[in-house]
Amino acid sequence: MGKINHVDKQTSNKFLNLYHVNATSVHNTEVNYFVASRRESTETLKLVTGDNHPDGVIIYSVYGEKRDKVVLVRQFRYTIGDYVYEFPAGLVEPGESYKEGAIRELWEETGLTFTPLEVPEEYEKPFFTTVGLTDESCATVYGYASGTVSLKGQEASEEIEVVLADRDEIRRILKEEKVAIMCAYMLMHFLADEEPFAFLREADLA
Repeated sequence: MGKINHVDKQTSNKFLNLYHVNATSVHNTEVNYFVASRRESTETLKLVTGDNHPDGVIIYSVYGEKRDKVVLVRQFRYTIGDYVYEFPAGLVEPGESYKEGAIRELWEETGLTFTPLEVPEEYEKPFFTTVGLTDESCATVYGYASGTVSLKGQEASEEIEVVLADRDEIRRILKEEKVAIMCAYMLMHFLADEEPFAFLREADLA
């Protein structure tokens, strides 16, 4: 295992910062690495604390009387200078559980009411997003959405279109559009499975 020698904070931003990590590899060579993190200080970095409290939440919600649509957002992302299809998502606020965060975020981004499912822990624990770049981890919350789409809760800095996608539209999106990888994998399962959340119940019975 490599050894971390010291970590220096490079930036002081509100939502995301860059840290320089100086380390010695398992092969006894010097390593200089850069880590993007939601954490505000060196002392609270996950590489220091070992903690994996979720920074954010991703919301996989099914919509409609027949539960045959998935709630997606088509969002402009400055990182790629283009629109990308994603699940609704956002940061978990201090003192907020990730399920509370999911309910809040879905309403803010789509105007819909979200009812989370109770699922086995291994399906909604926080997993790392792009671990070669950042220590960010997100919990996935599954459930059902209801109500009428509204953009009133969106922030002025956001450019988000709400998409209630059926299976035909999902096939088109996967084939033709830019899609976030965490969303894409779940959409592939939605296409293959008659009951979208059957795997969650099966896991609970195993």
